[in-house]
Amino acid sequence: MSVRRALGAVRRVGRDERLTVVEHLEELRRRVVVALVALVAAFALAFAFHDELLELLVYPLPDDQGDLITLSPTEPFFTVLKVSFWAAVVAAMPVWLYQLYAFVIPAVSDQPRRKTIAVITGVSGLFIAGVAFGFFVVLPVALSFLLDFGDGLFTTELRAGEYYGFVTTLLLASGLVFEVPVAMLAFARLGLASAELYRRNWRLAIVVIAVVAAILPGGDPFSMILLMIPQLLLYQVGIWLSAAFGAEPLWTRGAWTSDDGASESGDELTP
Repeated sequence: MSVRRALGAVRRVGRDERLTVVEHLEELRRRVVVALVALVAAFALAFAFHDELLELLVYPLPDDQGDLITLSPTEPFFTVLKVSFWAAVVAAMPVWLYQLYAFVIPAVSDQPRRKTIAVITGVSGLFIAGVAFGFFVVLPVALSFLLDFGDGLFTTELRAGEYYGFVTTLLLASGLVFEVPVAMLAFARLGLASAELYRRNWRLAIVVIAVVAAILPGGDPFSMILLMIPQLLLYQVGIWLSAAFGAEPLWTRGAWTSDDGASESGDELTP
């Protein structure tokens, strides 16, 4: 097996070629193995530098907050493991997205290598941008609001496990939210949606975006608004991408019409 194939390059499947079930399973197994290797390597790297990683994640905390506390002898160790794991998930996400893309896309189109690289770069860039947006914009606002809320009524001491769980979940969710235009384009490429359909349902989209922003970690109105703004902008980007690169919708292709023009409604087919 060549190095290029071992790394999981996009396979070339001819238009008339049909893969067997065993070949599909072998392809899936290889993609899963590559994804797991990327996760293990990222976890090892994150665990090796866990001190720097933990210090980075407490950076958005106010200066007067004080140190994080633990309530059991095992909590520091398991907190480090959890933070290292979620950091590995974030780091390995571009590899996972590539493996998923490389497994699915040959089934629907013959994709040039340059176009594949451009798509994966865009998808990975959006995910990283989402994580950065969550860390530098949303997280400080959410922490400031939540820690100041009821300041005269409560003495707040942050538990390490809960704090790092909150931060990693918020960053991962923020990164995934930035994949909205990619998901919209994927549906458009498959013919399951269209730019016109997205435009007609913009009111529903706003409601869905508001619900997603509300259920994401944070929960305060300020971080909710901050999460909604990029989602609304990315929704418009998704409409533009769907209009530029989307395929013809399934409901306009005449898929239920025979070659001689007879529809399934009752016209008989001639042999």
